[in-house]
Amino acid sequence: MALVSLLAQFAPVAPDSPNAEGIRDSWLFVSIFVFAIFVLVEALLIAFVWKYRRQKRGRFEDAAQIHGATNLELAWTAGPVVVLFLIAAFVFIELPGIKDVPDAAAGEEQLEIKVTGRQFYWQYEYPNGVIAIDQLRAPVGVPVRLEVSAPSSDVIHSWWIPALGGKIDAIPGVTNETWFQAESEGTYTGQCAELCGLEHAQMLASVEVMSADEFEGWLESGNEDLGKEEWKGVCTKCHGLNGEGGIARALVGSPVLSDPQALETIVRNGRVTRRGTMPAVGSDWTEEQVDALLDYLTESPPSGS
Repeated sequence: MALVSLLAQFAPVAPDSPNAEGIRDSWLFVSIFVFAIFVLVEALLIAFVWKYRRQKRGRFEDAAQIHGATNLELAWTAGPVVVLFLIAAFVFIELPGIKDVPDAAAGEEQLEIKVTGRQFYWQYEYPNGVIAIDQLRAPVGVPVRLEVSAPSSDVIHSWWIPALGGKIDAIPGVTNETWFQAESEGTYTGQCAELCGLEHAQMLASVEVMSADEFEGWLESGNEDLGKEEWKGVCTKCHGLNGEGGIARALVGSPVLSDPQALETIVRNGRVTRRGTMPAVGSDWTEEQVDALLDYLTESPPSGS
């Protein structure tokens, strides 16, 4: 059981999207050859060590010399070529299904979401203007196209939910595309897969997959929890869950929290202090986003404990 558990750590997580299944299948196909080659090489090594051991031969006496084995030489030259060809052919057959976003069939819908990576959170923007922080929501069984990028003033991030596909880089000023189509309801977790700064470990991501009716209800509700999501997903990672301070200063009692102009200035421009530099976490936030954070902090100011 311990060996099985150990080996399971090297396997991909159970896929729940067609592109993730393609990645898993490619991994399994390549792993079969890797394991077979490892067993063959080690078996031959042990066999040759045993067969050609010194036995009673003198320490400085040469063993019998073997010259030429044309068939064997051809085999160990052609064998790797065939193996590499099979691996390459399989991967190139699977690659379009992993990389290319499937076209929506007649009568079917497709959802497009803009994903922006920032120090140290993920922002999701839906076609109707709804914005979510860190947790993406999507309907089950619907192809979801993701346009992934980062602001030009930020750093490289990488969005990755293993059960829903491979990772995709969020590069400043560049838009990359990926997709998923979740096959069952539930919450899928992941995180930024590119070292992006001091709080990289806090840059988690999740996808909540729900029924179509539940998703439409959430989408129509608008940005009612946006301020709370911004506080928890953007501010607390550095300033502490209750504003008590962390790698950044404490916010309890700070006049900035009740000053709309000062709050907007810091959010949009960042700040340089003796403790370090606060990134411009909301350099391209809309007025609605800034107002949502201010309203939340007015209603629920941090307690510090």
